[in-house]
Amino acid sequence: MSDEQPADLSRGLSPVTGIATQLTGDPLTDLLDAILAVASELELPAVLNKFVQVSAELTGARYAAINVLDARGESTTFVYTGIPTAVARMMSHGPHAQGVLGKIPAHGALRLGDLTEHPAFQGWPAHHPPMGSFLGASVRVGERVFGQLYLSEKAGGFTAEDEETVVALAAAAGVAVSNAQLYAEAARREHWLRAGQEIATMLLEGIDEEDALAHIAATARAVSGADTAALALPGLGGRLYIELADGYLADTLVGTEMVEGGRAWIVMTEGHGLVSASLSASRNVKVQVMRSFGPAMFAPLQTSGRGVGVLILLRRIGALPFEPSDLATAESFASQAALAFVLAEARHAQDVAALLDERERIARDLHDLAIQQLFATGMQLETARRRAARGVDPAELTSIVEEALDNVDSSVRQIRQIVYALRDPDAAAGLTERLRREASLARTGLGFAPSLVVTLDGNPLGDDGLDEDRLDERVSVPLTDDAVAVVREGLANAARHAHAASVQVTVAVAGTAPTGTVRIEVQDDGLGLPASRERRSGTGNLASRAHQHGGTFTLGTAPDGRGTLLTWQARLT
Repeated sequence: MSDEQPADLSRGLSPVTGIATQLTGDPLTDLLDAILAVASELELPAVLNKFVQVSAELTGARYAAINVLDARGESTTFVYTGIPTAVARMMSHGPHAQGVLGKIPAHGALRLGDLTEHPAFQGWPAHHPPMGSFLGASVRVGERVFGQLYLSEKAGGFTAEDEETVVALAAAAGVAVSNAQLYAEAARREHWLRAGQEIATMLLEGIDEEDALAHIAATARAVSGADTAALALPGLGGRLYIELADGYLADTLVGTEMVEGGRAWIVMTEGHGLVSASLSASRNVKVQVMRSFGPAMFAPLQTSGRGVGVLILLRRIGALPFEPSDLATAESFASQAALAFVLAEARHAQDVAALLDERERIARDLHDLAIQQLFATGMQLETARRRAARGVDPAELTSIVEEALDNVDSSVRQIRQIVYALRDPDAAAGLTERLRREASLARTGLGFAPSLVVTLDGNPLGDDGLDEDRLDERVSVPLTDDAVAVVREGLANAARHAHAASVQVTVAVAGTAPTGTVRIEVQDDGLGLPASRERRSGTGNLASRAHQHGGTFTLGTAPDGRGTLLTWQARLT
């Protein structure tokens, strides 16, 4: 053993409880059962627990432990059994692979009758229980020593058979540990892929850019097991700044400039990630605040050769370092996030371009349809003014003025149509679709769904959508707007005044322009028309709309004598 003060492993120290196997008395059978018990576990903590259990059970050791080591020989996880919990808490540390423990071979085992008599023994750490007989073996994953098995305090000492058993168990444990690591790596990779898909979905759905960056950092920190995640993005003058951070010491990182030539700059420019075992112990860290962290991982946010930024994942000093497999999955996640980010930027640019195109279209419509007509009207009025100054016949002047007024009215209608198309999101939809939406919206006011029937040349519309297209070809946009307004007004009147139990809307399009017609009927089974009506603004508008299209409008009692029938008809233009 070593009397040196070991590293703090409060997160890696865990006891083992429970019975591992039921011994049969046959050494070979018991060994095979123990190997199967270890190999049956998929998750690494369970593998280590089971391995310690069966090792103590098969050899009869009072104390058993496995010490997982990093590349420097320092303990990262210490799983034990036999030591009282109170004593283990006072120790609170796992041992270094030094002293007697440092003499455990990579192959084979170290068997001692009394480890205190070994020349390498350096004393016990504080609160460590005294031990005599000892058996130790290395657990290898491939050619690397993953950890060491410690067994101690067997009555009568350990035997050669115990040594053979432990070596076989260690080999089986190495395979089980490898499988558990592969399983954990596959699970992490799945989490990274799922996280990348979520980020891509959020960005493409139009989430705010800052919210998306915050979600990228928080997700990466959670999936990687890091204490801190930061995003370094290009800023003014091409400099690289940490724009966003999440987790431990996040506030101290935000706004930090990543100096040129540092790790983040190298990752950004070369497009390849890198892992650092400890920033606090490195001599090449150029940003002072980064020395507050231990293990670090830098992954480029890059797509199609374009660097968007750098994802930086950090752990506290003394924490486990990142593995190369962690970097591979983090780079894949960062690439997905970068691609989604670039696509979101492209979509935003496309939206801006579409908005500019729409503004240009509106400007053209206003110029061609309204301003030009108003300009012509101004010239007509100027002509009238000049002729009036020369004493021209008043009748001729009146004709010119009336024509100018008609042009002004036409210009006003054109402007109104343009404004209405901008305000009404359904203006680009077809007549049938807009009528269905009106019927759906009226359900709230009526308390029930009105009936809607649309026919073309006396036949109901088909389900393939072709009849709807033919109907839209016959009904002009201005007439479509008026037809929708008529149905809306009819349903609103029924909701306000009729107290009806049912309302039926029929829209019939027959023939083609200029002799064809569109006929709308809105019939309810309510109270009917009141004896006197003071407000007629709504029905007056309906009459005006019908007049503009050379049609008619009537409002009266339904043919069956119950309820109201609104009839509106116009010529196809």
